[in-house]
Amino acid sequence: MSQSANPPSAPGSHQSAPSRAPHGGAVPNSGPAQQPGQRTPGAPAQGVRRSGSFAPSNAAIGGQDMERAGDIVRTITDVFSSRVVGQENLRQTLLAALAAGGHVLLESVPGLAKTTAASALASAITGSFSRIQCTPDLMPNDIIGTQIFNYGSGTFTTQLGPVHANVVLLDEINRSSAKTQSAMLEAMQERQTSIGGEIHKLPEPFMVLATQNPIEEEGTYVLPEAQMDRFLMKDVLTYPRPAEEHEILDRSTSGSLSAPKQPAGSVTLDDIRFLQQMVDRVYVDAAVKRYIIDLVFTTRGSGPRPVPNLPQSVRVGASPRGSLALMRVGQAHALLNGRDYVTPDDVRAMRYGVLRHRLVLTFDALASGIKPEQIIDAVFHAVPMP
Repeated sequence: MSQSANPPSAPGSHQSAPSRAPHGGAVPNSGPAQQPGQRTPGAPAQGVRRSGSFAPSNAAIGGQDMERAGDIVRTITDVFSSRVVGQENLRQTLLAALAAGGHVLLESVPGLAKTTAASALASAITGSFSRIQCTPDLMPNDIIGTQIFNYGSGTFTTQLGPVHANVVLLDEINRSSAKTQSAMLEAMQERQTSIGGEIHKLPEPFMVLATQNPIEEEGTYVLPEAQMDRFLMKDVLTYPRPAEEHEILDRSTSGSLSAPKQPAGSVTLDDIRFLQQMVDRVYVDAAVKRYIIDLVFTTRGSGPRPVPNLPQSVRVGASPRGSLALMRVGQAHALLNGRDYVTPDDVRAMRYGVLRHRLVLTFDALASGIKPEQIIDAVFHAVPMP
């Protein structure tokens, strides 16, 4: 088979690892990921535009607002780290999705702290948390709620379902029927539910973490590509490192595995709304927008420098929702790293999480074992950075 660029093995879910170009050259690496609160080395001061930079002429976010956003991010990070061992990439994904106001699809084998991470995130923002275990007999009313008839008064009362929470963990979403999946995805998109003809708004902020198990396909209903596209990001969890698993065992023997090592602070729901408002204000230069458009069009087989034979590996490229997701996640990543403007490195930083579930590979590519991450690397290598 003549493949799109015969991309070699992808670097996995660690997004800052170097990868190989389609023709053997190294894909330029954006460097080590910054920690929240750090600024890009050599970045221009706010209000001063340097030649060749992507910062606005005037500061997009004031100093006090930026400091408050940094405090919120550090507090959530401390709570998450006190509950979850390792999983740094998951932490960055959840933080970026929370700040961007989107939902996350998690894929992993059982036992990699998905439920713990979701509950830790909910406890960090003092929000409500619900866990829904999906099964084939789960009905839409079990998720969104139902009306109960009161024989004493002769009236109906509305009982809201578990989806009415700030953080919802939808465990093994691919085990629920298509009808239940559609009800949940409608709630995610519309941010409301309809029970007995009445509209009930979902709480704000509202975030769904849906999981699916890639090793068991019997008795499952695979999510269609159109439904997966509604998730802002998809993260593939990996096994912990030996040192991290050793710490898990240490916490288990000391009795601190299910509880934080020390009391951690928390942020209010108003703080999360503020953080999401700050993401809206992060400046995106026209050159960065053009870079995003070129990347998305390249996944469709066109763009300024098309990848040779890409249509033989990719049946459907990223939709305009992919462009919006790249920009939105780029804004969130910039804010989490203490900047009020987006750089091309912000777009590259979480490219796998944004695009891996938006590319529909051909049967030949799947049969050859080509991963979406390899296609994404080939696309980013072909499109020149501004």
